[in-house]
Amino acid sequence: MTTASLVSLQQAFDERRTIYALGNNLPVDPRAIVNIAERVLLHTPSAFNSQSSRLIVLFGEQHKQVWDIAEDKLRQEVGDGDFVSSKQKMDSFRAGAGTVLFYEDKEVTKSLQDNFALYADKFPLWAHQTSAMHQYAMWTELRTLDVGASLQHYNPLIDEDVAVAFSVPKNWDLIAQMPFGNILEPAGKKTYQPLNERMKVFGLND
Repeated sequence: MTTASLVSLQQAFDERRTIYALGNNLPVDPRAIVNIAERVLLHTPSAFNSQSSRLIVLFGEQHKQVWDIAEDKLRQEVGDGDFVSSKQKMDSFRAGAGTVLFYEDKEVTKSLQDNFALYADKFPLWAHQTSAMHQYAMWTELRTLDVGASLQHYNPLIDEDVAVAFSVPKNWDLIAQMPFGNILEPAGKKTYQPLNERMKVFGLND
């Protein structure tokens, strides 16, 4: 396994894309992925410095197990319906090298609601925003190592079985799943809406 050359942060922002064609031959040592996850947990901001995000990083057979669970659950939902496209997705995720599971600790959120009643209704929203920042940070960091990924949301369908499989604490709430691996095929061309319809700037020359 060779070490991928690092790209700049700006390049990572620009080049991070959803990659579905994944392989299990990472361009870096798997420990580099774990190091990223640790850094993301330590340095990604959170509301009230709650540090409510939790991660599970899976490799090998444990990674595949997540997508076996997802496939079984989806088959139950689909029944006799067409499962071809769903099967293709499960196979593409399973073909990767690993999966990051993103959780939020509900006990932390509840504690904040109890201690800061004025903002009680906002803390669940802020928890999801905190998780989103962790997801984006992880995704962008993976891109710096030339590791492809996508963001999936098969929760709550898979929550209980995944919790049993990986001894997940009951207070951890599954938010998203991120399969990753080496990039077999790049993402297609992306189109952009005009910036002047999406952004306003005031006082720049004041």
